[in-house]
Amino acid sequence: MSPALRRTAFLFCAATWSLWPAVACADPLVFFLMTAAKQIAAAASNYKPSPEALPQPAPATTYPGTAVEPETLRRVIDDSFVYLSSAQRAEIFESLNAMLLDPKLGPTRATMIEYFLHKALAVRAAQMELARLSDAEKQRLAGEFRQETAGLSDEDRKQLLGLLEQHLLPVPADLNQMLLAQLQESR
Repeated sequence: MSPALRRTAFLFCAATWSLWPAVACADPLVFFLMTAAKQIAAAASNYKPSPEALPQPAPATTYPGTAVEPETLRRVIDDSFVYLSSAQRAEIFESLNAMLLDPKLGPTRATMIEYFLHKALAVRAAQMELARLSDAEKQRLAGEFRQETAGLSDEDRKQLLGLLEQHLLPVPADLNQMLLAQLQESR
């Protein structure tokens, strides 16, 4: 018990005991209240909480200032970026998680999460639409890709080739192979 609380309890008890004879004769209700106050003061002065009894704060399960849990972001990353390896998805999560836990970004944390979720879900929707294309539609799309990339500089072509070889573009695997073949043929 803190010294200030102990002092307050002592003063309350001293005042109660000094007024006891006058109050006891006054009214049974006052008598009851004074007895209860005396018992509460005595219990408070003897109470010493054990370290186990003190409630431990639960670890935060959400990002500060938001209702979003890290596991929710991990699931969105795993569901939206299926074209990446699990190590690449883990790297994205770790980077994003570290950024969102940075106290300096507190005021913009919710906006960053909202922006990321919007983009991730857009990538997922685009992948689903591309996966629904027939083989003929994918071939047509690959042909258009070849025409569009014909005018790229050698440096840009190498960069795009590297992205396709590493499967870093958000397209289904079969379409990725078609685009890669078109880019290699147009050299």
